[in-house]
Amino acid sequence: MLRKTHSGSVHAGEGGRPAVGETRSSGRPTGHSRSRRLADTLIATATTLLLLVLWQVAVDVTHVSSRVITGPLQVAQTLVEEWDILWPATSLTAVEGFLGFFIAVPLGIAFGVCLYASHALRAGLYPLLTFLQTLPLITIAPLFIIWFGFEPVGKVVMVAMLSLFPVAIGTYRGLASVPSYFSDVALTCGAGKLWTLFHVKMRVAARQILSGMRISAVYVFGTAVTAEYLGAQNGLGITLQAAFNSFRTPLVLAVTVLVVALTGLLTGLVALVNSLWLGRDDDNFDM
Repeated sequence: MLRKTHSGSVHAGEGGRPAVGETRSSGRPTGHSRSRRLADTLIATATTLLLLVLWQVAVDVTHVSSRVITGPLQVAQTLVEEWDILWPATSLTAVEGFLGFFIAVPLGIAFGVCLYASHALRAGLYPLLTFLQTLPLITIAPLFIIWFGFEPVGKVVMVAMLSLFPVAIGTYRGLASVPSYFSDVALTCGAGKLWTLFHVKMRVAARQILSGMRISAVYVFGTAVTAEYLGAQNGLGITLQAAFNSFRTPLVLAVTVLVVALTGLLTGLVALVNSLWLGRDDDNFDM
């Protein structure tokens, strides 16, 4: 196996078959790193709770109208009271977001590999791909409503298309940043170019690929809700529109909480993939 040692060298393993592995004995965090991670988690949790308490106290003391702002307790109460409405809407938005993202990831990785493998394709499409990321969602969503109507399939396609770009760019940049000695050693050991690409370079580029997935995951449900807001039959976007039209600030914030929760769930899944693919200590290939 090809392994990167602490000094940055690479060596071949059994049978001369090249592969890339970690030199950390098991990828498990040390006791110090576990304690530091736990302390950071406790600090973040305490800070969040403190801000929520201050928010609630400020609302109670100032007696501000609930149409202007409401406290976290009222938001929680709205989540419970309106759950019969919120649950079907959340389920539909979740399906649209997760399905679009799961379609975008393999397509984005494949597209990124094609960009890396073909200079002509990269020269022709990479600038266009970068430009497409700058297009505001508000100008694209109406086109999908015209093409697909108010059906959920249009939202899935939109989420997949916009989620594809960060994954593709992350994959390309990750492959382009792999040091040449990885492929040199693999080819010297008798590996073919395709084998080297998918078993060596893709492994070394994993951090950048996952970084693209994390960037994409952050915007998935914001994209889905915005598309629903502009035109849909159901979903959190429609619930948000109804809450805005009736000046129901607690319901607006309740929808916001649900969108944040869905985003946290998706980014958590990406973090889980990161942990399974690279291990918790994912700095094995710092360049």
